[in-house]
Amino acid sequence: MGKGLPMSDTHSATKIEAGQAPAGAPDAKPKKDENFFSFLFWLVLGVVVLRSFIVSPFNIPSESMLPRLLTGDYLFATKWSYGFSKYSLPFSVPLIPGRILASQPARGDVVIFKAPPDNDVDYIKRVIGLPGDEIQMKGGQLWINGKSVPKVKVANFTVPVSPNTDCGPGFETTDNGKDVCSYPQFRETLPNGKSYTVLDMGPTPQDDTGVFVVPEGHLFLMGDNRDNSMDSRFPAVEGGGVGMVPQENLVGKAAVMMFSTDGSAEWIKPWTWFTAARWSRIGSVI
Repeated sequence: MGKGLPMSDTHSATKIEAGQAPAGAPDAKPKKDENFFSFLFWLVLGVVVLRSFIVSPFNIPSESMLPRLLTGDYLFATKWSYGFSKYSLPFSVPLIPGRILASQPARGDVVIFKAPPDNDVDYIKRVIGLPGDEIQMKGGQLWINGKSVPKVKVANFTVPVSPNTDCGPGFETTDNGKDVCSYPQFRETLPNGKSYTVLDMGPTPQDDTGVFVVPEGHLFLMGDNRDNSMDSRFPAVEGGGVGMVPQENLVGKAAVMMFSTDGSAEWIKPWTWFTAARWSRIGSVI
């Protein structure tokens, strides 16, 4: 007969075959923990790089950009469009000096930026004036470099009344049996051919301004909801406007709508997650 393994050796072999570590073998748990933390590190790094340099989500908390953007819209912004500064990074970590790979926005671009004077809150507005431009409002009409920007009345903008829609006095009406906000809407066309719609509710103090001269390295930004937007027409003070916005404050360019909700969803009623969505807005290019 051939020689067999001693009983103790046979028992050890059985343990190894069963996937158990032999006595004195290193524990596998530290290796698993190391793999998990390595995965977590690369995941976090990937998210930081993605949000800092490629694309990042933003939400719209106000009606200053009506009619294009509604409260409850969620959009993606491209981060590379105008270059990178510390404001491109999470928490505005000062790792980038000035602005690198910088490029100038075009008139009509919708941009996200850190709002002066505190430079710690994201705002979204439309680029109206570039460095050296002279900007003025006369009787609610925009003037750029001494020439009026064409402004043509079009059909009223209507949006259903919802928790994310607050009609101003006199603008709530009924359309096909539904309560809606109906606002006077106009189409503007900038000198570069960029066309978009704005709201003009009627005469307000900001309809007539002096001439603003845009300094080098700055932008003149306005909301499309002309009577409900604290923008470059107002000085940069806490709780006020933003004044002339340094290009260094740019965070990204509004690109595409990823989601939109009218605010009527309730966590305890899952079906409302779907009924509250504004499906027709999702995927639209900004």
